[in-house]
Amino acid sequence: QVQLVESGGGLVQAGGSLRLSCVASRDIFGLYIMGWYRQAPGNQRELAATITPNGRTTYEDSVKGRFTISRDNDKNTLYMQMNSLRPEDTAVYYCNARRYIGGLRYDYWGQGTQVTVSS
Repeated sequence: QVQLVESGGGLVQAGGSLRLSCVASRDIFGLYIMGWYRQAPGNQRELAATITPNGRTTYEDSVKGRFTISRDNDKNTLYMQMNSLRPEDTAVYYCNARRYIGGLRYDYWGQGTQVTVSS
C-alpha cells in the first residue's frame, strides 16, 4: 500500500561517494521506522542503517563512520549519504518502511537500486 521509490545508485570508483534517496507515497511517512538494507549476489539481505521517526539512528559496523542515514518527514523522503565506498559495498540497496500497530509489524519495500563500487 505504501509505495517507495528509490534513486541515486550507480557505478563509482573505490573511495567515491553516492547519495541514495527514497520517496514514500503517503503523508504518514513520519510514523514509520525507515531503513536501508542491502543484498550482494550470493549473500543474505542485511541491514545497513535505520532511523526512527524522531531521528535515532543505528548502523551496521561495516558502514559506521562512512554512511549517514537521514530523513525529511515533511518531504516523505529517506536519504543515505555513502562516503569512502569500498568494493564490498557493491549490492542492491533497498528502502524499507516499518510500522508496528497493535503488536503486528508492517513492512514495505522499494524496488532496489544498484550500487557498484569498482577497484
